[in-house]
Amino acid sequence: MNIETRKAGIKEWTRRGLIGFVLMLALVVGGTGFRVWQQARQDDRTKADAVVVLGAAQYAGRPSPILEARLRHAKNLFDRGVAGHIITGGGRRSGDRYTEAEAGLRWLTSQGVPRDRVIVVGEGSDTLGTINAVAKTALDRGWHTAVIVSDPWHSLRARTMAHDAGLSAWTSPTHTGPVVQTREIQAKYILRETAALLYYRVFNAPADDIGVDL
Repeated sequence: MNIETRKAGIKEWTRRGLIGFVLMLALVVGGTGFRVWQQARQDDRTKADAVVVLGAAQYAGRPSPILEARLRHAKNLFDRGVAGHIITGGGRRSGDRYTEAEAGLRWLTSQGVPRDRVIVVGEGSDTLGTINAVAKTALDRGWHTAVIVSDPWHSLRARTMAHDAGLSAWTSPTHTGPVVQTREIQAKYILRETAALLYYRVFNAPADDIGVDL
């Protein structure tokens, strides 16, 4: 085999390797995106120890439309007897007077949920931090199961993190609010959550600042 033939063989194997890598990457990304979409369609209302509401923006103690949609859905689950307690999660941003969890408490109690039925976990500046703090609070109380309420596209990543934190969790997403208004917005969130979940799987770190804000 002469040098030219050997070089041609190396180039061919390199080309095949690159094509194989691209195809494998496409399968991983596509498969993850499909799972994000699939989980978003699941609404599991099996009874649990607690309903967990993941935080979103709040303004001086007033929930943003995204957070209010989550809280309204959580109250509906509570009223239907899915769980006897609601855990509100989420910390505060710089300059905020209230945490996202406190804003959730204020809204829920104003809607008739008894104060002693709401557990406030005002920790976490991202999904992973909030989930870990919520899981610790739940496990310390002897609770091991939870229904997670968030936006549809956020469900798979939140459930995955909850399982990793030691909770047996399933999801009942809200299907109202700004996140589900148009197909364009939905597509952006699916892409964002696909990237964020892959990032978490590789680095075991949050990626809430990828793409659009939750």
